[in-house]
Amino acid sequence: MKFFSSPSRLLASSLLFATLGSSIVIDLNTSIKSAAKIVAENLHALYPANETWFVPGEFGLIQTADGKNDKGYYWWEAGAAMGAWIEYWHYTGDSQFNDIVTEAMLHQVGENQNYEPQAHTLSLGNDDQAFWGIAAMAAAERAFPNPPADKPQWLALAQAVFNRQAGRWDSQHCNGGLRWQVVSTNKGYDYKNAISNGLFFHLGARLARYTGNQSYAELAERTYDWSRQLGLIGDDYKIYDGAHIPECSISSVYQWTYNAGVFLSGAAYMYNFTNGTNQKWKNEIQKLMDATTEPFFSKEPPNIMQESTCEFGYTGSDPTCNTDQRSFKAYFARFLGYTYQMAPFTADFIMPRLKATAAAAAASCTGGSSGTICGLSWIKSTYDGSPYGIAKGGVGEQMAVMEVIQNNLVPKSKAPVTANNGGTSVGNSAAGGSGADPNSLLQTDPSTTGDKAGAGFLTAAVLGLMLSLTYWLVKS
Repeated sequence: MKFFSSPSRLLASSLLFATLGSSIVIDLNTSIKSAAKIVAENLHALYPANETWFVPGEFGLIQTADGKNDKGYYWWEAGAAMGAWIEYWHYTGDSQFNDIVTEAMLHQVGENQNYEPQAHTLSLGNDDQAFWGIAAMAAAERAFPNPPADKPQWLALAQAVFNRQAGRWDSQHCNGGLRWQVVSTNKGYDYKNAISNGLFFHLGARLARYTGNQSYAELAERTYDWSRQLGLIGDDYKIYDGAHIPECSISSVYQWTYNAGVFLSGAAYMYNFTNGTNQKWKNEIQKLMDATTEPFFSKEPPNIMQESTCEFGYTGSDPTCNTDQRSFKAYFARFLGYTYQMAPFTADFIMPRLKATAAAAAASCTGGSSGTICGLSWIKSTYDGSPYGIAKGGVGEQMAVMEVIQNNLVPKSKAPVTANNGGTSVGNSAAGGSGADPNSLLQTDPSTTGDKAGAGFLTAAVLGLMLSLTYWLVKS
């Protein structure tokens, strides 16, 4: 067993589940926390805080052979990582990353405190913004240390994101729903996708539970029902990627783990919000959960999580997962943990899969000079050679392993707090409404002489921002 170099750093890759044939028997909580810490530190080593081009809350670019350097971490993934570290603190009690999280999440709030910073406004997707929003929601629910009183507060930030997106509900096309992209010139503006609408549903359900405000629940349920009607949630309860305007029929049948997880956990929050009395949500949870068995968990060996659309680890083929997709299993694991906490009747389905996956994922962490770097595909229980290093890759892989390991602590973990039960974060139900429409930043009139003069300054400014992964990273 190579994952540890000494007994004090023993990562129980068996996690007491014996699936790796390990004879090591140590306390379950201790082993899981030790495992999660090693992988959390792997992730931290990729956070470029010591680089001259560092911007708090961004992981930067990945260098490419063609010099375009366009394969880097989009802004949203840093928000997702902050959420992962919040959950890490909650499950393990290890606060070593808390200051990083607070700095990043406050640095990126934007001029109107709604996670629409100018540096990323022109490439903004609803899903991008929502990942920062659910990180703020997690901070409120997990009673993460509050920011200074003169700074925006976690609950208010989550409300700001939800309010901004509620204002983008598009009834004129496909009878509702959110578009993927916010700015009309971006590729994807004509696309209504599962993750943007799933996150909006999910965040609304969490806000309803935390605040007790029925209005959030009503908007969340509207979004869920619309997703069913459009076919994002199929008759088989598998989640399909999206539909284009104007056809408004499913045009991408790709299935991704995080899409399945975000709807499943949102339904679990709705179930919890209604105190388990609404049979609709129990039925939806069961159907959504059953639909994840195939294609997201292996048959042989059983119950190992896989990103089957691009991973191919079980066939021996090289993966085609891009930088974003390498992180999706992180959120699926997190969302399974939420589902367990909000709807405990799911435990017999979720825990065997989290346990088997954690054992296989830990066994993939034998790469690099440290012998602890984690891979993408876990089904072979060995490192698969995934890239690792600042400006090279690895954020998604480390985050995914960390999340699947730490969510094995969910049975003994405190459930998310609410405003009436342990929550201290200050909210603002009107937050976010003062920001301008990002489309207003687009120039539609011919350039004036002044505009042309300003263009020289803008060009220089853009060049200066390139190393901080700013708005020129428009999604392709």
